[in-house]
Amino acid sequence: MTIIAAWVLVCIVWILLSALPAGLEARMPMPYLIALIPFLWVPSLVLAALAAWAGEWGAACPLLVVALSASSRRIEYWGKGFRTRPTLGDRIAAKARGVATGGTTAGGASREASRDGGRGAASVCAPSSLRLMTLNCRYGRADADQIVREVRGRGIDVLALQEVSDDLLARLDAAGIGDVLPYRQSGEPKAEVDNGGYNVLFSAYEPAAATASVVMIPAADVPAITLRLADGRTATIASAHPRSPMRGCADWSAGIIGLGELARAEHIGDRNIAVVMGDLNSSTEHPSFRALLRSGFRDASLTQGRGPNLTFPRWTPWPRIELDHILATPGVSFRGVESFVVNDTDHLALTGTIALKLK
Repeated sequence: MTIIAAWVLVCIVWILLSALPAGLEARMPMPYLIALIPFLWVPSLVLAALAAWAGEWGAACPLLVVALSASSRRIEYWGKGFRTRPTLGDRIAAKARGVATGGTTAGGASREASRDGGRGAASVCAPSSLRLMTLNCRYGRADADQIVREVRGRGIDVLALQEVSDDLLARLDAAGIGDVLPYRQSGEPKAEVDNGGYNVLFSAYEPAAATASVVMIPAADVPAITLRLADGRTATIASAHPRSPMRGCADWSAGIIGLGELARAEHIGDRNIAVVMGDLNSSTEHPSFRALLRSGFRDASLTQGRGPNLTFPRWTPWPRIELDHILATPGVSFRGVESFVVNDTDHLALTGTIALKLK
């Protein structure tokens, strides 16, 4: 009983870390402890089963509550998507506080690849739905040939890559990326903040505008392109990779929260669309990520409501966490969100379709 009581107390404190105000979790090792919260149900359920077998229901019930609390944010992936309503973990935290909760090259210069063969290369507007894909390329080691095959086979319209190297770009060009996605925009390489490489976007449709960094965060540049859509709206799509906590917790949190500036940008307003794709080094357990969602973004996997798409690490089916995301502001629906393996990288790729909602 003493061991069980100690474990319940440890788990309650552990789960409460996820309910801290955004930014206060930016101290080692809290980002990593928070990322592990969804797995606390395993030892808690085992202990609950042992307690029940021994007839100790007074111990089994608190353990079951802990297991449910630890899983509450994962359960949301099977619902109607993230809203700002409090989860069970939030309510426990609030009660504890006594609060009621109700085209460029690596150098960044513009470059336009061959327009021949690009889907939509001659079009003025992109269609009302876009097939998207994002991948962390693990220091540029990802299999370039497979990336191009996946782009072709899955009909990808916009590809966001993180941790890109000059060598990977050369291999992608050799594999024919320009034949299917002829337009690109990259951030400028900055070794001191790149977190493994720079970010790049590839598009099948000619951008109306492009920039090497659409928002300033303490991490790799956040390149973005703006596409004109069929109904006259625009979609500004960015590839992002906030720093990992091990490279600086304060910068990690500030980078995640700072991406919310795109959702609040004047040119987005309440009509146009903002999309952020990438390895965001965070999950719904992290207060900083939930603050990003509250800035105006919706997460594709959460909104689709068919379960989480766990993307890291690639080499084991369990345990995995959801570090890679497709986010968009209101005005679109999500479908076909799924993750899949790309060789020679440590993340799974994430893909999904956004479709404009009629105004």
